[in-house]
Amino acid sequence: MLRNYVKIAIRNLLRRKFYALVTLFGLTVGITFLLLIGNYIQGELAVNKTLRHADRQYLVQSRWKEETMGMDITTLGLIGPTLKQLYPNLVANYYRFYGVTAIVSKDQKHFREGIEIGDSTLLSMFGFPLLYGDPKTAMLAPNSIVITSEMAQKFFGRTDVLRQQLTVQTPIGGKQLFTITGVLDNPPKNSVTDLLPNRDHMFIPMRDVGYFSPLASINSWQNQYIPNYLELQPGVKADQLTKPIEQVLATYAPPGFKENLHAYLSPLTTYYLKAQNGLVEKMVLTLTLIGLFILLMAVVNFVNITIGMSATRLREIGVRKVLGGLKKQLIGQFLAESLLLSTVATLLALGFHELFRPLFANVLERPIPSLSTWSAAAYFGLLGLILCIGLLAGGYPAFILSRLPSVESLKGKLTPSVQKGIGFRRALIVFQFTVAILVFVGAVVISRQVSYFFTKDLGYQKSQIMTVASVPRDWSPAGVLRMEGIRNQLARIPGVSDVSYSFEIPDGKTSGSGRIFQQGRDSSSASVAMVMTTDERFAQTYGLHMQEGKFFHADGGGYDSTRVVLNESAVKALGWNDPAKALGQTVRFQGSNRAYRVDGVLKNFHFGSLHETIGPLIFLHTRANPIYRYVTFKLASSGNLPETVTAINKEWSRLFPEAPFEYSFMDDTLQKLYQTEIQLQKAARLATVLALVIVLLGVLGLVSLNVTRRTKEIGIRKTLGASTAGIVNLFLKEFVLILLIANVIAGPLAYYLLQNWLTHFAYRTTLSWTPFAVVALVLALLTGFVVSTQAIRAALANPVQSLNQD
Repeated sequence: MLRNYVKIAIRNLLRRKFYALVTLFGLTVGITFLLLIGNYIQGELAVNKTLRHADRQYLVQSRWKEETMGMDITTLGLIGPTLKQLYPNLVANYYRFYGVTAIVSKDQKHFREGIEIGDSTLLSMFGFPLLYGDPKTAMLAPNSIVITSEMAQKFFGRTDVLRQQLTVQTPIGGKQLFTITGVLDNPPKNSVTDLLPNRDHMFIPMRDVGYFSPLASINSWQNQYIPNYLELQPGVKADQLTKPIEQVLATYAPPGFKENLHAYLSPLTTYYLKAQNGLVEKMVLTLTLIGLFILLMAVVNFVNITIGMSATRLREIGVRKVLGGLKKQLIGQFLAESLLLSTVATLLALGFHELFRPLFANVLERPIPSLSTWSAAAYFGLLGLILCIGLLAGGYPAFILSRLPSVESLKGKLTPSVQKGIGFRRALIVFQFTVAILVFVGAVVISRQVSYFFTKDLGYQKSQIMTVASVPRDWSPAGVLRMEGIRNQLARIPGVSDVSYSFEIPDGKTSGSGRIFQQGRDSSSASVAMVMTTDERFAQTYGLHMQEGKFFHADGGGYDSTRVVLNESAVKALGWNDPAKALGQTVRFQGSNRAYRVDGVLKNFHFGSLHETIGPLIFLHTRANPIYRYVTFKLASSGNLPETVTAINKEWSRLFPEAPFEYSFMDDTLQKLYQTEIQLQKAARLATVLALVIVLLGVLGLVSLNVTRRTKEIGIRKTLGASTAGIVNLFLKEFVLILLIANVIAGPLAYYLLQNWLTHFAYRTTLSWTPFAVVALVLALLTGFVVSTQAIRAALANPVQSLNQD
């Protein structure tokens, strides 16, 4: 019996090639997208699941009353060790790290790498497997280093590199030799090695942190920028740590911190999904819903097209019933056809999955595993998907058409129950159009906002600005003076207008914040300001505009260690309504006796992203605060850019023979500030294309139903003199109503959702009527084209043949 079902199914599909291909294409698109999304979601849900005792491990996060006082992923440096010492019955282990970047060398290979300087508990606590080395001792010896197998291949071309040495250029200890004591198998994505935007591949014990920062500043309750992980004892719940954490902060946190800081535990099992206000979780949920909806639309289109062709199979159904065919046999026949289509569509989707996997991974900026990595359970799940799709797609037409009376079927008439189903399917088309409009309008508005990011005047020059981050760091007074001399040499390169060196560039990352107040006022009224450390040429290199005064000694004169520069927001926060009145006034940092005199006031500029309003900034000179990470080049607009970059590279190699020349342009750097929005833009565009494809296939199915149902009517109208345009208008009218209803529903909903999304940006584009009108017009044109092609084909048919059709 099954064999006969398949034979008849193949015969019926071949007889209706066009509709079979349309249905097959829709199902393939839906299944492909669902497979890609499923693969992505599986990878996102697996993050942190491979960590040892992940169910008992937590990241200590911070919530600050004044948000600029610290980061949410870091907290006070000593909170982990203190909790372990005071509450050993609750806390089994802890891990902290201080993240840095440094130039690492082996012979003539020089790279700037991210390094975690952390506690020796790293390997034992999280269970990262070592390919080579002893996890119990790898992080104990001084000047030891553990690297991933990827780094081993990068520097040595092999992974068996125990006891080999790497040279690390440190800002305080100079060049230091580190001996490799462990080679880490490249771990899957997790919230320990991947907590920061760039994955860390090198790990140095905390005992060597003095090469990079004073040990006292790391082991200090004043340092709020240290990630802390806790592993709880078996059976201990996170809420049992609430009061101990509060007690520790009340006892040890310095004034200004204890009033503003609330520390809490985030489980590592869910941290990745919940981080950044649940960004990943929302993305997973959104893509899941989109994937299921697109597949559902493909199934709906299958139903529409099947019912649309039902009139051509009514006699077949009637004959089979008269000859003794059972209802269950008819159901089996229709289900066999849908299962055959869903099976073929799934096989095609598997091929398309591999074909479009790199593209999809680029859109989501996440690796999508290949089919070769799937487990047996995944393939059983795929088989279940085929059955589910086949039953969903074929179930409705199978049960509706199989219950048609034999006499009505032989006459080729649709029963009233089937006729009523047309209204339901039209409602589904309205729903499809509504969602397509929502996605389309969303994609347009998101693209406008992303474009706004890169066209808005940020208050500084971003074109022709090149930054180099791979600067050897000598954070001593002599090292700073040497950098000034190097800066002056680099500025003489043809095609270079100006050069500056600094600890920050306008990418939203500062060296931290400080609480500043006017000299003579109560320090409790201090305002939080982000601290920037630059040389005197920073403002002219970036084209910043002075409101009052000067930017250190850029306009001449000598260096003065007591001078600082404020931006307009800082001046206002300190209580001066007129920037001119701030010049020459004295400010202090809370907790410090050192006084600074305001030398200049900068006009506000966007140091960070457009998500936030411009906050207070205070600029210190690199001589006063001897730290630096970047060299910024302002390139002449009239110069030959490739030749200038080559010349800079040559001079850089001469001045820093052991430092790589790793540069980027500010336009590219700014893209990282809006990575989430750019990713959302790509996803929205892809979803728009898929939604339009599916909804137009739905239109095709509904038009097919109408043409089949009204073939004789078209013949009569043609015989009575109706024009082709008149017949086309006959079919277009109902879609005009569908489009109007969909726009009426989608318009207010899209406005509400997008207006709410735009409120997350302090600076944003306006939400006008233009996107709604453009989307409505484009969708109307596309729908009109699809409907017209089907209607014209029916209108041009021979009226005699139309009238003779049963």
